[in-house]
Amino acid sequence: MKYREWLLIYFFIFSSTYLPGQEHPRIYCNAESKDSLKMAFAEVGWKNEVIEAKKKNLEKYLKFCEVESDYLLSRLQMYWKNRYTDVFIKGGDFSHGSGQAAVATVRYSGSRDWATDYIAPKLEDVIPYYDDDRGMYLMHKESMEMEYVHPSETGHIIEGINRKIMSIVKDAAFLYWWTGDVTYAELALPVFMTYIQGMYHRNPPVDLLNSNQQKLSGLATFEVIHEKIVKDLALTYDFLYDYLKMENQDLQSISSVFQRWGDQIIQNGVADNNWNFFQARFLTYIALVLEDDDDYANRKGRNYYLKYTFDESTERQTALKDAVLEYDVETGFWFESSSYSLHVTSTLLEILTVLDNYSHANELKEFDIVEKATLASFQYLFPSGYTVGFGDAKHGIIPPAIFEMLLSFYKKYQEADKAVKIAQFLETMMAKKDYERKGNSLFELFFYQNDLKVDAIEAGEDLGSSLLWPTFYAPNVSYFVQRLGQGTDGLMVATTGSFGNHAHSNGISIELFANHYVLGPDMSKGTSYWHPYYREYYSQYPAHNTVVVDGISATNRMRGHAPFTLDHFYPPAESMSSIFDKLTFSAVSFVEPKTQSDQHRFTAQILTETGKGYIVDVFRSKKQVDSHQKHEYIYHNIGQSLDFYNKKNQPLTLSLTNELTSENGQLKAYDYFTDKNHIQESGPVKAVFKIRRDDESDQKMIMWIKGSEDQDYFSVLSPPSDALSPGTAPVDLVDEKIPTVIVRKNNAAWLDPFSVVYNPFIGEDNPLSNVTYMEMKSNPAAQKIVVHHGHGNHLDELVINASVNDVVTENDFYQKGLFSVVRKGQSFDDLKFIFLGGVYQFKYGGWEILAKGRAVNLSLEAKDEGYNLQNDEAVVVFIPIDQQRSVNTMTLYKDGEIVGKKRGFESRVNPQSIKFRLSQGYDRVYFSFE
Repeated sequence: MKYREWLLIYFFIFSSTYLPGQEHPRIYCNAESKDSLKMAFAEVGWKNEVIEAKKKNLEKYLKFCEVESDYLLSRLQMYWKNRYTDVFIKGGDFSHGSGQAAVATVRYSGSRDWATDYIAPKLEDVIPYYDDDRGMYLMHKESMEMEYVHPSETGHIIEGINRKIMSIVKDAAFLYWWTGDVTYAELALPVFMTYIQGMYHRNPPVDLLNSNQQKLSGLATFEVIHEKIVKDLALTYDFLYDYLKMENQDLQSISSVFQRWGDQIIQNGVADNNWNFFQARFLTYIALVLEDDDDYANRKGRNYYLKYTFDESTERQTALKDAVLEYDVETGFWFESSSYSLHVTSTLLEILTVLDNYSHANELKEFDIVEKATLASFQYLFPSGYTVGFGDAKHGIIPPAIFEMLLSFYKKYQEADKAVKIAQFLETMMAKKDYERKGNSLFELFFYQNDLKVDAIEAGEDLGSSLLWPTFYAPNVSYFVQRLGQGTDGLMVATTGSFGNHAHSNGISIELFANHYVLGPDMSKGTSYWHPYYREYYSQYPAHNTVVVDGISATNRMRGHAPFTLDHFYPPAESMSSIFDKLTFSAVSFVEPKTQSDQHRFTAQILTETGKGYIVDVFRSKKQVDSHQKHEYIYHNIGQSLDFYNKKNQPLTLSLTNELTSENGQLKAYDYFTDKNHIQESGPVKAVFKIRRDDESDQKMIMWIKGSEDQDYFSVLSPPSDALSPGTAPVDLVDEKIPTVIVRKNNAAWLDPFSVVYNPFIGEDNPLSNVTYMEMKSNPAAQKIVVHHGHGNHLDELVINASVNDVVTENDFYQKGLFSVVRKGQSFDDLKFIFLGGVYQFKYGGWEILAKGRAVNLSLEAKDEGYNLQNDEAVVVFIPIDQQRSVNTMTLYKDGEIVGKKRGFESRVNPQSIKFRLSQGYDRVYFSFE
């Protein structure tokens, strides 16, 4: 039964003057629980510290108010002198005010854009009762001089000061309720009522341009999703309620302000993205602090606002029961970039946690997608435990609050099996120093569990490790991830299209992880969405690791509608038990709409015998109309230096260039590159990035780049990545410009694609000694790459086609299909493994694999007494007869169990081989020698 139905039945049955849940406080706690909470918190060190820290902080302001009774009140950002009843904006900026109220009214925010050249003052530096027609009086960030500045240039400073003050007032209200000390109430009351009365006498903003901004604005800020002060006001009212009644304050006028705020949130906003959740959070606090609908003449009470929060959608506010349908039910992914998706899930959990504290109806069961979304969030993670940064997202850990709130639900409703996994993951985060359970907010105080102990269940496997799949695909954000290797040898490539909200114009872009860092990062959003840096650079193609056509490639930014198609990949998602774990690959395709260009990106990760790996990237791009064209492959890698070498390992000297500029008709983004240098070279080139470390070995990333006639190479510095964090890059590089390679072809890059091997390593222990690119005369578009290992004299021969239907024939080699790797030892016969990806037929050295239906992914690996094979489609396998020994038996496995044995027989077509037929895919097939 839904909580709304439960409440109605409850109210109908029990008709008395007192109903549980009708008293205050009720949002985070209630009067009946105070004594038990006090006993519990006293025994929980970190929770007791939260309360003591708040007391200590309040002591400072109580002392200030002993000297200056209106210390906090006077620093509120109000129209103290002008007392405007009406405020006017021009789009996203404050314009002016008019009208005269009976009391001081609340000052409206300065701008929708949070970026500002001015420093937000400390509370002690705020001028009391400041209201000057010359503007705000603030310090400039560069000159460090005080200036009068129009509010429109101040970003969110105005609302930030008021939130700071009201957070102090909220804590004072809580401590009044907690301790019974009226001194706290006396501090809170005048500030709270001054703000409330100031908002009561001020109207919502009016946009002079009558733009879309009119439908976005809140009462205090330019976006209804930024009305964070609502939470502090609601909690202050909740904890201070008895004192307000005792002081004969006008509770109806206070309630009417909350109602106006709720109405503004309902009528404004954006109804098709994350705004619904952030609005719903504020509506939930408003609803729970109000009384029943019958207590108000306009019948806008608790149930009214809960209805619009959960059940009834409007033009600008989609109710949560409908908003959650935007989650992908198959993957659990929200349709926005990682930071924003995690924020949505965290916000929904906060709403449900607060509501459940009131209803005790296990609200999580009404929104079971939350659990799936939480577990799916692990697919955003690099091996280091930090999230990917595609689109506007930044690198960071999964918010621990998500797990804390889930744990509270599981323990409250006795789901111990789930609780133990969540508790274990929190303990893992704490062990890695990514999280410390110390808390500082009232929400943490009341809703985080006192400890992580879970009764009656023993810990199983680590939750995080079990959910870091080797591959994962989320089509609703056009995101595909491949992970390979362990620990500091772990590799990851995240491939991203431009789809969903907070997306960028990036085509087929990658982020590359190796050596425990995001060596090839995405850029995030820069200063702010409204800053020219964002519009012209951070959200555009050249800020990403992608290919730009004619210097003008573009798709929608923010709301992307240009996903790639995932054509082939390996291994299967969730495949944690594959017997072959030496590589991953993906092949994706895309049409760049600005130039109508076909693009195809093949990316593979391959481990050497040392456990260290390399990445192969083959990017094809061509305009559909045969005309003059140029294609530029762009790759950004963190580091202090970038050097180029020819095939003889001789340094190449680049010269300063005036190319790569919008004056040549290219995107404005090219103007943000600095230190532009250029060289033209036909042979293969090595580009070497270096991260120098004083206290440990240097890190290198070598790009082994296939040569091409008159190919252009550029070395530039890109603006800093806003995605990087100290967890994904060395601290001294987080805010530094990024060395960047640009490879240009002045013709189509399809038959002659961009082919690169990325070779990351630490110190001098390079797992590779050389990379060579070879011609395939039967199919010039095919890429044959020979990778020589730095240990063991092994080499990998890779053949990469443009599609599963392409054919390559060379001597005794034949491939109809996308991708193959043959790893050999010191001799031709010393076969280590064969891997086929999206292949119909393959022949090599007497071996033959023939798909009997769809193109097959197949691995065949030499073992001491035979071969291990894994396949996902029906195939016929021909194994060459060895002069000393031969294979004649295969054992079939499913789910680790033997399901059959079969003997092979000599091939009629090739008597030098034994033929085996596999009618379906198998987890493992073991071919044993006689």
